[in-house]
Amino acid sequence: MKKSYLATSLTLSIAVGVSGFTSVPAFAKTKIDYHKQWDTPQYIGEVWEPEGAKGDDVVWSYLEKYKDEFRIQGNVEDHFEIVNEARNKETDTKHYRLQEVYNGIPIYGFQQTVHIDADGNVTSFLGQFIPDLDSNKQLKKKPKLNEQKAVKQAIKDVEGEVGEKPDFIQDPEAKLYIYVHEDESYLAYAVELNFLDPEPGRWMYFIDAHSGDVINKYNMLDHVTATGKGVLGDTKQFETTKQGSTYVLRDTTRGKGIETYTANNRTSLPGTLMTDSDNYWTDGAAVDAHAHAQKTYDYFRNVHNRNSYDGNGAVIRSTVHYSTRYNNAFWNGSQMVYGDGDGTTFLPLSGGLDVVAHELTHAVTERTAGLVYQNESGALNESMSDIFGAMVDNDDWLMGEDIYTPGRSGDALRSLQDPAAYGDPDHYSKRYTGSQDNGGVHINSGINNKAAYLLAEGGTHYGVRVNGIGRADTAKIYYHALTHYLTPYSNFSAMRRAAVLSATDLFGANSRQVQAVNAAYDAVGVK
Repeated sequence: MKKSYLATSLTLSIAVGVSGFTSVPAFAKTKIDYHKQWDTPQYIGEVWEPEGAKGDDVVWSYLEKYKDEFRIQGNVEDHFEIVNEARNKETDTKHYRLQEVYNGIPIYGFQQTVHIDADGNVTSFLGQFIPDLDSNKQLKKKPKLNEQKAVKQAIKDVEGEVGEKPDFIQDPEAKLYIYVHEDESYLAYAVELNFLDPEPGRWMYFIDAHSGDVINKYNMLDHVTATGKGVLGDTKQFETTKQGSTYVLRDTTRGKGIETYTANNRTSLPGTLMTDSDNYWTDGAAVDAHAHAQKTYDYFRNVHNRNSYDGNGAVIRSTVHYSTRYNNAFWNGSQMVYGDGDGTTFLPLSGGLDVVAHELTHAVTERTAGLVYQNESGALNESMSDIFGAMVDNDDWLMGEDIYTPGRSGDALRSLQDPAAYGDPDHYSKRYTGSQDNGGVHINSGINNKAAYLLAEGGTHYGVRVNGIGRADTAKIYYHALTHYLTPYSNFSAMRRAAVLSATDLFGANSRQVQAVNAAYDAVGVK
């Protein structure tokens, strides 16, 4: 039974469950959408005046107001931590990112966002909050395993996945969390295993802190199964640095730098910094990796005022000629890596501007919403990379068409315009619900990709007419949603809310942009 909450000055309208969401752009009434499983708010929309509270106290006062809805006993500050505060100068809004904690231990992926308008009023809450953790006595017990034993358990298991003990890029570490998996909560260690040999992997493990069992695991590596000439023979100009009588592929004009290395067909990273004697570069893979990284940096800087993937100018490092005939490109948590392809399935993968932008967007997502790379949140992670890949390489709505199957014209990895053409669903009713592909992270990205295409270009889909708003406004909405509203376990329904709220922030509650967002998600069956 859902509880009802009667605001003292506002009428409450409750939408039960994910499927009951409908937008109320003007927030004339308080609207609460409850999580189907935990019966706690996962969305609150209203205009709430803080009555004199300032700064962080606005957030604490707001959460105190909904204390009973979250089923919190005691001090709300014991259940949340403020992990980030951002002000959007364009909209004069403030956006707080919170982390749920239990007895001082963070709950993995359970983050929330609270949003404040230009007048200082709270307008919305998004995220997931799990209540009643006191009922699980195991969470109060001290761990039987220490960090070192948890790491050993994860390494032992991953050896079975890849056939031998990996050669780690960095020493694995374990961090203690409350971890929620398949309706159960555990005291668990999160362990990231990042390696290149015997094959590239970035595995996330969750180890029960009492039993040492593997609760969950998944591989987070995303696979895309001066002057110089690029992979396709086109001439590019890009910034390099002169060192003595030699030029190196290092650009010092953007953030803290853009650097391009070669692995010389081996698997050590980052490899050797690329050099040239006359500053006319003929290594097409290196030319494209460098120039495309610069173009992607420029896009996020010029369009969204973001200084590199972390917002603070982090060095963008790329390595080309990784391994031999390697048909992949990936972001490994610290840098980009490109294979040369086998010449049949792929050309050198750095030759695709959209591929480079796609992978670097994974880095942006990792530093903002942190969308967990499984199931619906993972599909949104992939979709965000496809969307911004298409925004940077803006001549079409295809992904990887320049470097995929060079012997076959008109082919691509995916299409935002027509996901079904490449076997991906274009409507929520057709979503994949199996366990392959980390729960369909690449497959189901087509649903949100189609919504983004319709939002930008318009069209009729499943009988719903969408009036397009153009690429520029579409990109603004998705970037605002990614950096301010989405949280690690956001699903498709949360994506719709985040897009509506972002459009409201940017263009106004009654704008054509808000109308178009609602229509686009209606068209792909996301409520």
